[in-house]
Amino acid sequence: MTETPDPLRALLTQVGWQPEELADKLDQFAGRHGYAARIHPKTPYKWLAGKKPRAPWVTLTCALLSERLQRIIEASDLGWPDDGTTLLPATAGLALPWTGPGSLQACKVVMEGGFMQRRTMFLTVLGSGMSESALEWLIAHPAGDVSRRAGHPLPMEVVDCLDAMTGSLRRMDDQLGGAHTFELVRTQLQAAIDMIEMRRYTDKVGRRLHGTVGEMLRLAGWLAFDAGRHAQAQRLWNAALRAAHAAGDHALGANILGFQSCLAKDLGEIRVAVTLAETARAGYKNQSPQVSAILNLRVAEAYANAQDTDRTKNAIEAAFNTLNTTPDSSGNPPWSYWLTPSHADAQAGYCYMRLGDWSRARVHLMRSSKQHHQESAREGALRDVLLATTYVRQERPDLGRACGLGTQAIATLSGQVDSPRCVKHVRNLIGYLRPYHRTPVVRDFRTAAGDLLRTAPST
Repeated sequence: MTETPDPLRALLTQVGWQPEELADKLDQFAGRHGYAARIHPKTPYKWLAGKKPRAPWVTLTCALLSERLQRIIEASDLGWPDDGTTLLPATAGLALPWTGPGSLQACKVVMEGGFMQRRTMFLTVLGSGMSESALEWLIAHPAGDVSRRAGHPLPMEVVDCLDAMTGSLRRMDDQLGGAHTFELVRTQLQAAIDMIEMRRYTDKVGRRLHGTVGEMLRLAGWLAFDAGRHAQAQRLWNAALRAAHAAGDHALGANILGFQSCLAKDLGEIRVAVTLAETARAGYKNQSPQVSAILNLRVAEAYANAQDTDRTKNAIEAAFNTLNTTPDSSGNPPWSYWLTPSHADAQAGYCYMRLGDWSRARVHLMRSSKQHHQESAREGALRDVLLATTYVRQERPDLGRACGLGTQAIATLSGQVDSPRCVKHVRNLIGYLRPYHRTPVVRDFRTAAGDLLRTAPST
């Protein structure tokens, strides 16, 4: 008689994890979804022996395995009690037409119950599913008239006010990080979506309003991404892309795809990151030098992670060639303000780091450091961590400089900026320093980083 294999053990075999790896990945996954609970590394052995997990580990285990396998794993599949939570892919409810009504419906879908729904957990979509909406956006027909003929009139001046408020929220995020800004963005988004649905306006005002909502959704998705909430970011950016299309705003749509490329890169989906970045570049017609530079740098990042040196260098060169040229009469969009020469150098430095060219990376990062006036506090901390990494990874490590720069970053991330994405780079830096853990300067740095790493969720 053949013994029936334990379903959890069978799934762990499919994903190639040992029980201790499951525990570690569950702890990280819990942090991404806002749970403070953690489990002991040996706990999954008890589940394999027949003990049933307590809440929230049934839902988290099913969600983690579903995300990894890209198919829904329910509690019943593991022989566990169902706690009533529904698991859905991040794209659920967003297969909508590329029209004004489709844009409004997408906005309402991602706003239902706020950004987080109590009995639903959305799962990050991986692989080719990440680029489906990008290819649809590239070939979609224009949305047509987006005016509304019922309700109280909405003057353009109100849209101007919404845009000004969004600009202030972008800069607040630059200095404080996403956790402090997220709820403010959510509140403003709901008010703007209500205006789309309830007010009367011309096609011109309607396009501006959809573009305003698209940028708010783009910002909200960025805040979720910075906090490591990847499925939430995907949902928000999917809706943002439809709003940008309804607005006829190709620059905004391309920028949203650029952010999606960053997410794909962080998730290790390198081919998808290249596809998204190249689709963004192909869908934009170069009216704004600043936007063109942003898109070229996204392409460079994707190719750097793919270890394609020539295409990386070509994209970096194209970005710097266009950055300081004169825009056409429409100018650079307000949201592109962040790509200063300093930030462009920082991104180029990151690309050369991914290629293992530590000296060239350091040239760009140090040049960025010298130009850093009016930069975001978060990006300053990130640059310090990256520059520190070049000193560790070079042929003869300079541990003093590496730890000094790392300490500067920790001070910013502990005292001002809340950015789990940046903290992840600090974790990476500590990993690179592990062979030198007995060196006093490294030991002191690891101690200084302890509180930050204990309180920040893994992403």
